[in-house]
Amino acid sequence: MTIVEAARAVTGGVDTHLDVHVAAALDPLGALLGTERFGTDPAGYKALLAWLESFGPVTKVGVEGTGSYGAGLARFLRGADLEVIEVDRPNRAERRRSGKSDPLDAVEAARAALGGRAKSISKSKDGAVEAIRVLVVAKRSARQARVKALTQMRHLVITAPDQLRCRLKGLSVAALVAEAARLRPSRSGDAVMAAHKAALCSLARRIQGLEDEIAELDERIEKLLMRTAPELLSRFGVGPDTAAALLVSAGDNPERLHSEAAWAHLCGVAPIPASSGKSTGRYRLDRGGDRHANSALWRIVMVRIAHDPDTTAYFERKVKEGCSKRDVIRLLKRYVARELYRYLPRG
Repeated sequence: MTIVEAARAVTGGVDTHLDVHVAAALDPLGALLGTERFGTDPAGYKALLAWLESFGPVTKVGVEGTGSYGAGLARFLRGADLEVIEVDRPNRAERRRSGKSDPLDAVEAARAALGGRAKSISKSKDGAVEAIRVLVVAKRSARQARVKALTQMRHLVITAPDQLRCRLKGLSVAALVAEAARLRPSRSGDAVMAAHKAALCSLARRIQGLEDEIAELDERIEKLLMRTAPELLSRFGVGPDTAAALLVSAGDNPERLHSEAAWAHLCGVAPIPASSGKSTGRYRLDRGGDRHANSALWRIVMVRIAHDPDTTAYFERKVKEGCSKRDVIRLLKRYVARELYRYLPRG
């Protein structure tokens, strides 16, 4: 249902789903102008924008799920030179009071964008960093499958017949995979022995295929990294995996991060004030932010503690002053985030 009024600045909100997007339009005072449902294809995106513009000039659109169901819509709206605000899921307490429906969620997204409760500009997902992200997803999946297959191989070796178990026991991962891939089940007259050989050979060849896949993905990712952020890769302790994680967190449009403090918050390394009453000057760990980026910063810090003399000296000095090792690592993660912010590629 819509109410057509005189032209005015309009703020949109969209609750995104797999097959349908529900949009809401608000006037500058937050009054609801209407809600409507649209398809999740280019024709639906055009119809949604035209519907919003029927109320007046559109200033910004708050979109839920810009990294998933709303990715295509967000790209379309940015292509139309609109400001797209990334909106989190509605507050649970408010949802319990007001109820849950797609139109209500769309209205909540619009009000979050209008009132400034949602401020984050969504990632553009239209450049080399998005290509890196897609390849990293595939690589992470291949790594997990490889680990799972290796675990299954180790368990099968433990329960294998003695002759086979003695042959494979104690081998390194590379040697185990190579040896298992050479097994020939057809040469065994015993059914249990033949089954173990067949299973181990199958898993070993699967692992070899996954290793080839990971190597190919690594090559593609490193080429994109060298074109996109060579200076980031040149920093001490920053390798392809950590650089990729940090770039994916920043997105193709890192200018949306207005300061290095915002970048630290995004990575979950900014200290959170936790003072209350007589307890002052207290801070706690930020458990939010992008956990992949946070993990990347941790790995960089650990490399520097082990191999960079200046970082090692700083770490040892702070520990002697009474800081816990975990606290020093947090300080170093914050420092590294500040340092690497300068090397994020700009559009």
